[in-house]
Amino acid sequence: MTPAPRDCNMPGSGSDLQAMAETKAPWPAQLSRYDALLSISRILAAHGTAAELLEVLAGHLHAVLSFDYLALLLHEEPTDEMRLVVLEPSGIAVPFSSKPVSEQGPAARVWTTQRGTVIPLPKDGPLAPALAFLRDGGFRLASFLPLTTTHRRLGVLSFGSRSASAYNDEALAFMEQVAAIVAIAIDNRINYEQARHYERTLREERDRCQFLLEVNQLLLSEIDYPALLKAICEAIERVIDADQIGVARYDEDEGVMRLDWAYEKGRGFTRPDVALAMDQSAAGTTFQRGVAGVFRRSEMEERRWSGALLMKDFGVEAICCVPLVTRNVKIGVLYVGSANPDAFAEDDVTLLSQTSPQIAIAIENARAYQRMAQFNAQLIDEKESLERELHHKFSHIVGTSPGLRQVLKAVKTVAPIDSTVLLLGETGTGKELIARAIHNHSARRHRSFVRMNAAALPAGLLESELFGHEKGAFTGATASRIGRLELANRGTLFLDEVGDIPGEVQPKLLRVLQEREFERLGSTRTQQVDVRVVAATNRDMEHMIEEGTFRSDLYYRLNVFPITIPPLRERVEDIPALALHFARQCARRMGRPVPSIPGSVMEALKGWSWPGNIRELQNVIERAVILTAGSTLALALEDTQPKTRKPAAPSAAPKPATTLEDAEREAILRALRESHGVIAGPSGAAARLGLRRTTLQSKMRRLHIRRPSY
Repeated sequence: MTPAPRDCNMPGSGSDLQAMAETKAPWPAQLSRYDALLSISRILAAHGTAAELLEVLAGHLHAVLSFDYLALLLHEEPTDEMRLVVLEPSGIAVPFSSKPVSEQGPAARVWTTQRGTVIPLPKDGPLAPALAFLRDGGFRLASFLPLTTTHRRLGVLSFGSRSASAYNDEALAFMEQVAAIVAIAIDNRINYEQARHYERTLREERDRCQFLLEVNQLLLSEIDYPALLKAICEAIERVIDADQIGVARYDEDEGVMRLDWAYEKGRGFTRPDVALAMDQSAAGTTFQRGVAGVFRRSEMEERRWSGALLMKDFGVEAICCVPLVTRNVKIGVLYVGSANPDAFAEDDVTLLSQTSPQIAIAIENARAYQRMAQFNAQLIDEKESLERELHHKFSHIVGTSPGLRQVLKAVKTVAPIDSTVLLLGETGTGKELIARAIHNHSARRHRSFVRMNAAALPAGLLESELFGHEKGAFTGATASRIGRLELANRGTLFLDEVGDIPGEVQPKLLRVLQEREFERLGSTRTQQVDVRVVAATNRDMEHMIEEGTFRSDLYYRLNVFPITIPPLRERVEDIPALALHFARQCARRMGRPVPSIPGSVMEALKGWSWPGNIRELQNVIERAVILTAGSTLALALEDTQPKTRKPAAPSAAPKPATTLEDAEREAILRALRESHGVIAGPSGAAARLGLRRTTLQSKMRRLHIRRPSY
């Protein structure tokens, strides 16, 4: 049987002071004990949490009480149980961690009656389980004191001693004071922790409400797609502890999930541009199921998912994926990764799920704006291309010579086929006009005809103009821009002066011709393109291959169907029709009546070798229309005089030009003399010959002509 306990007075009553007054202990000893108790109360009040308080409680109580066993039984309100916390001796194996108050043990009785008790533990005989546990530990005496404040009951404080006479009336009265101080200290710590918990909860709730507000504001404030994703990642990072945040977009063309943008701690925002399989990644699985979920890397490795390798590369152990779905379309998945495998509580998943519809709408709006901006840029480029076409100097091909008929026959043959065409011929022979004819007679005639002159752009800009670039790809690239290849998609790209393409760009053009794919500058994403290439050059490509300035494999790809356009001197019978066509064109533009062309003028035009070809003829006719005052076309004086070289000395008579090369050399030398050695500019030799500066310089190198110095 359990021995009869000795009850103690309630803490805080007047009888405990009376008992202290009646004790035989001298007053100096009592004052010393209470002074130590006051010091302990100050020490206990200094600890921040209840867990820290319990850690130091036993050590400090030894200064005022003698005990071998100290335990707390704290009341758990939700379950109405007493939870046992043994403070000394540490590491002891307890028979239970908690017990219901309904089980009437000594601690439960003290909790119910709020009266302390001291219970002797005999060496033999039956005892309650808790007391039998203490007796088995070698304890002879146990005391149970209520831990109570004016606000609430907290539990029971239990002391144990291996001596049967350790606790007299004086010690019991003092124990009540100790229990009262411990109760106040524990109550203060619990209240402090609850206040901190409420503060954290309110702060988290405030942050979550702020997050919801920010996401809603994104619907109206942010329309730039990259800036929107960055703002979303920054907002999520403030409410969820994440190491990586990003958006996986569903690529309908390839049937994969593609990582667009990602935020990583320590690295900031990147564009990984990684494709994930639908059935072997967390993003793909979430997109197919349409339900948010948390995925662990260890679980994904067990399933042999390829997405686990990507998580390992990024240092992510757990990932939360939320589907992004609007009323119109399933966009993709928002994913949040963490290096902690136990990350993402249920509240985090709920919060992300609540905001995913707004995020999806914001992303859909931004992507729609991006598509509209790209479409607008494409329309502007097409408009400029059409304007260039409308303002082109030739409205149709003029002439009936055998050489021209042969060219047009070749055009009709190759136009319906999407083969690459290489137009060969001197400058000014109308290669662009033939390229347009090929486009207009092909199945692509309803799509864009895009022209690009490789000689008119520096090497650095040529690649950007041809392939396009991403925002930030180079200094001055303030926005993404599509290149001529994308602009000509499903249409025709006319590459003029293809022989002037730099060596570093040639392999990329070869890839377009072979694989129909390319990457923009500053991007790693491969794009497919369906474009027909018509190239043109006035240079000797085979000679360039021998010199190593042009790739032979690219030449063979371009030279699938070569068409050589004859120079104007081989189309003399076309000169009258061309001259009349240009005269009408110039007169109409100047608002003048169309002049007639006398036979003498026509013979003079037919007698010239026209090194500048059709472009030179057009310039001569335009100059004549300007000078004509009546109804008959009058050529300029220098255009009607014989084009002979001035002799260097009286004894040195000029030799007549016996070959085409001699005539070309003579014309260039005469133009250089007349321009005093100046090649470029409105009065330079190139302008006098109706040639481009680069074309004239190329001819001078080929004919070994050095520019004279004046």
